[in-house]
Amino acid sequence: MKERAPALIAILLLLALVLGTWWAADYAQRAIPIDPPRRITHEPDSWARNFVMVRTDETGMAINRLEGDQMHHFPDDDSYEITVARAVGQQPGSPVTIGTSDIAIMDQDGARIVMQGNAHVHRMPDAENQPLDVTSERLTLLPDDNIVETSLPALVVHGKSTMNGKGMRYDNNTRQLRVFSATDVKISGAESRDKSSDDAAASPTQDKPEQASPSRQRTLIPNPSSSGTPSSGTTEQKP
Repeated sequence: MKERAPALIAILLLLALVLGTWWAADYAQRAIPIDPPRRITHEPDSWARNFVMVRTDETGMAINRLEGDQMHHFPDDDSYEITVARAVGQQPGSPVTIGTSDIAIMDQDGARIVMQGNAHVHRMPDAENQPLDVTSERLTLLPDDNIVETSLPALVVHGKSTMNGKGMRYDNNTRQLRVFSATDVKISGAESRDKSSDDAAASPTQDKPEQASPSRQRTLIPNPSSSGTPSSGTTEQKP
């Protein structure tokens, strides 16, 4: 028994040391206030004035530019809010597009820009295309796909022709414009005559145009100085 006494005393001292350490750590945690985890809210964590952001392609050529008077970054969804925004797209092989609005929200790592308030997109003219203007309360830009779309009422002006409709999608790569549920279309007489001249000069071996299905109306060029109200469905126009 006397031989085991030192070992028992050592074990008891070790247990007392462990219990004392545990009690001291628990007391310290209860005595010192600890800040609760930060609640993530939609509040800006950084800002900048005269904001300019430029995106480049693999070769280092600038393809998109976003600028504004003031920028706020929101960490909860990693979005940017820009006031008095101006977005410029200059993809190789496509006409330059310029979008402006009161406020722009860029998210999805720059893959989407939502222009809100007096949103307007202008496609610059080139040798083959007249200028194209799209105006709406909200326009969504997809810079990587070179697409402009909206689900709200929009006014499209192509040269001297105008089109009003609800819902629009414009592909700047193919120059194809789709307007859903168009309410009013006005085509200038000069453009109609130019279209007729181009059709008359077409080659005899030219492929016949695809006929639209009954549930889908594809509007090209109506009679000179005409206006109409297409039926419900999808209206496509290739400026």
